[in-house]
This record gives sequence, C-alpha cells and structure tokens, in this order.
Amino acid sequence: MNLSPRKKLFVDTATEMSGAGAVINKQQVISARDKAGIPYPFWLGKYCKVGYNQFKLPSENAPTTTTTTDAPSENVVMNLVATNMEKQDLVPSPFEGFVPWGNYGNLKKIIKSGMFYPVFVTGLSGNGKTLMIEQLHAELKKELIRINITIETDEDDLLGGFRLVSGETKFVPGPVIEAMERGCTLLLDECDLGSNKLLALQPVLEGKGVFLKKINKWITPKDGFNVMATANTKGKGSEDGRFIGTNILNEAFLERFAITIEQPYPAASTEKKIVMGSMKKYGAVDKEFADNLVTWAEVIRKTFYDGGVDEVISTRRLDHIVKAFAIFGDKMQSIEMCVARFDEDTKESFMDLYTKIDAGISVEEETSNPLLDGMEEEEHPF
Repeated sequence: MNLSPRKKLFVDTATEMSGAGAVINKQQVISARDKAGIPYPFWLGKYCKVGYNQFKLPSENAPTTTTTTDAPSENVVMNLVATNMEKQDLVPSPFEGFVPWGNYGNLKKIIKSGMFYPVFVTGLSGNGKTLMIEQLHAELKKELIRINITIETDEDDLLGGFRLVSGETKFVPGPVIEAMERGCTLLLDECDLGSNKLLALQPVLEGKGVFLKKINKWITPKDGFNVMATANTKGKGSEDGRFIGTNILNEAFLERFAITIEQPYPAASTEKKIVMGSMKKYGAVDKEFADNLVTWAEVIRKTFYDGGVDEVISTRRLDHIVKAFAIFGDKMQSIEMCVARFDEDTKESFMDLYTKIDAGISVEEETSNPLLDGMEEEEHPF
C-alpha cells in the first residue's frame, strides 16, 4: 500500500507500539496519533477497517484497497462482512396498532434519562413485555439490541469470540459489546431460560465495562448504554410447570437489576383498544366481536387466578384470533383454531364459554361450563 509521509509516520508509530500488521482499536489509534503528533488518521476507516472500531495496520507489501478494478479486493470484501452489523439501523420499527399502557411511562422516563439503570420485567406469557420495550425505543428512536436467551447461551455468544472471516481468524465482538460501544439498550429476552453462564455479564450489569479475556482488551460502555431483561418468572423457576425450561437465576445476577417491574395483562378497556387496533391492522373490524373476545379472556383469567383452570388466554392469543378471523371470516373457526393447542377438555370449555358470551347469556348465572366444575358457589369468580 503506497503511503504518504504523514500516513507512513502514523503506521510506523502504531507498528512500533502494537506490532506489524496488528489489529488495533480506536483508543490505540488515538495513542499512536498523539505520539506521532499528527491529526487523526480518518483514512483508516475507509481503507483499513476490519470490524467495529477495529483497524488492521497496512504494510508496504499489502495490496492497495483504492484499486479501480471492477472486482473488489479481498480486504474490501472482508471489511464488508466484519462491519455488517455496524451499518445496520438498530432502531425498532413502529408496530401498527400498538397501545401504550401499564409501565410504559415509567420505562420511558428511564430511557430518556440516559442513565445506566438495569430493569427486570416479569409477567405471564403474551402480555406485551418485549413489545412494550421495543416500541418505546421505536418512539424515542433509540437503538436496541435484543438477545433471545436460551440454556445454551454462553460467554462466547454474549461477549464475542474468534470467527473465520474471509479465511482469517478474527475476534468478532458479540451483541453485548456492540450495545456497549454503540451506547444503545441491550435486551435480554426470556432471561430466565439462561444458565449460570449469564454470570459473565456481572460487570456489564454494574455499568463499569467488561474485560475481554480473549484479546486482553477493556471495553467501556458509551453513554446511553443500558440493560433490560424480560422473563416469565422472577428468576426463581416455575413450580407449576407452565414455563418448562426456566431456571433459578443466581441471586447476585438478579440483585444487579435496579428494579423489577411486574407486568399484568391489560385492563379490559385497554385490551379492547388493542384488539380493535389489531382488527384495523388486519382489515376485519367487528366491535361486537372485539367486546366479546375481551370479556371471554377476562372471565378465563379470573378463573385461572382462582385456580379453576390451568390455562389462560393471553393478549397475544387474542391477536392471533383476530388475524385468523381476517383470513377465514368465521368467528368460531378462528377461536377453535387458536385454542386447539390446549387439551381437549380445556378447549371445549373455552369454546362453550365463548358461545354463551356471544349469545348474551349471563356468565354469572351459567353453572354448566366445565370451567366451573368442582367450585363452590361462593368461590364462583364470575
């Protein structure tokens, strides 16, 4: 690569500090610049970038990347692969029909503050935990990196590791490092499915940065970085078997979250707005059907909370039913298809309950539905 005197002075200085052909980060670039007493070498970003804030020092024998031939050089192709995530816009897309409710305002204040303030959001499945966080970032136009945690998630998945890139083994930063260096929010989704390997995030959850052992490098988070987690449990496991695979999380890990937000299902008035929004989005508006669905779900949830039934209708499942209705045009068929995942007795009970609500029969007077079997009259939840 042909270098001007100033560029050569920088390369010689950086090589003396880090070694020939070394991959250096932005801080090392600044140190070499200061030592050489020259302006910041912005040309590195155009010709020598191999990753997010990572630059490979050129040598006299290296091919120039400013070639005008039609085929891109190997270095250029490698750079495109390594910097793919950096070029992405990570601001979530607005969700048509989304209705803010519950803790939306509190979480909005936390994000707008720009402070590092880890938040743990817990609640039953399908009540909008993840969607709420995504839509907050869409509204505020703040980048969000979401990681879906599983039992297999480990330090390499989170912080990064060595990968084969265009025939070369390079350290590729993980999503946690990307979030720290971009100053965006890191979302640990379904956090309670993880193992003790999540303890690799202990320093990250303190907001102090993290040391990458594999490359002997300290990463300091940029202003605006924060961590949020969602889970169906509070990290204590699931004794009733509803959330198979959830684990008891380490107390030291949980203690690093400043607050825990308990997310219930929305109130009936809010849920009606959500269902109507879904109907408008899918082009199948039926206000009476929306009212019946919300009442039906509310009755089932009351029974669930009182121990009269083992399953529940989530807000997400109501959205599934509305979408099925837009496709098939039949209310009962749409409901049946969307509750078929339950066992036969529960399915039939749910279907029977809906027909009574749709027919205008008072649920308070109805006692033949299997949802109520075995319950004393004074324990009737409806």
